[in-house]
Amino acid sequence: MTRLYHSQPLSENNQILLDDDAFNHAIRVLRMKQGDEVILFDGSNYIYPAKLIEVNKKSATAQTTQRILDNRESPLNLHLGQVISRGEKMEFTIQKSVELGVNTITPLFSERCGVKLDAERLEKKQQQWQKIAISACEQCGRNVVPTINPVMQLEEWCQSLNTDLTDSLKLNLHPRAKSGVNGLTLTSNTIYLLIGPEGGLSEDEITMTTKYDFTDILLGSRILRTETAALTAITALQVRFGDLG
Repeated sequence: MTRLYHSQPLSENNQILLDDDAFNHAIRVLRMKQGDEVILFDGSNYIYPAKLIEVNKKSATAQTTQRILDNRESPLNLHLGQVISRGEKMEFTIQKSVELGVNTITPLFSERCGVKLDAERLEKKQQQWQKIAISACEQCGRNVVPTINPVMQLEEWCQSLNTDLTDSLKLNLHPRAKSGVNGLTLTSNTIYLLIGPEGGLSEDEITMTTKYDFTDILLGSRILRTETAALTAITALQVRFGDLG
């Protein structure tokens, strides 16, 4: 059944005017009609089975029935710090990371980041990335939408993590690291994962991450592209500590 995200809080046994994105997807793309059934969710981890009771050229109204808890979240709280990659690679990384259970994504600038964007384009990119995360949730069945944070500088992000006073892990992929995911011990359910750009982090940046208590880890003997590295690391962490396997 078609799943639609609604940006405002939902309630059971209520008539809901679909917001613009949900209307566009359901009516203009999927050509849904009055009487069709959908699943609505608002990011609260609940779903609301509903039926379209009125459809016209500019709006659609759905009638919800009940409120059902539908928890598909991993026990692992995973925050991805991803240096922005070129073209569609960043969009691909965000989409697949959401499918794999990431909770938060912070796009980053680093020394070797090949993407240059002004403030206006950055804001538009963030909105676009958030829509990609929502679409991924609609597709994969998640009912909590991950947050796409505003873009930050790499060291600014690393420094901001010092406010987390839990025993969280901070991980940085490094081809010269001595151990991999299987050698990690988790004392908190939170992991911060840093993925560098296509050219890798500079030596100064790698040294900087150690100042903020990042642990270098290795994924294997092969050097992976940035988008491959992110998804491989997330998968390995979900198998080791989360709900994959």
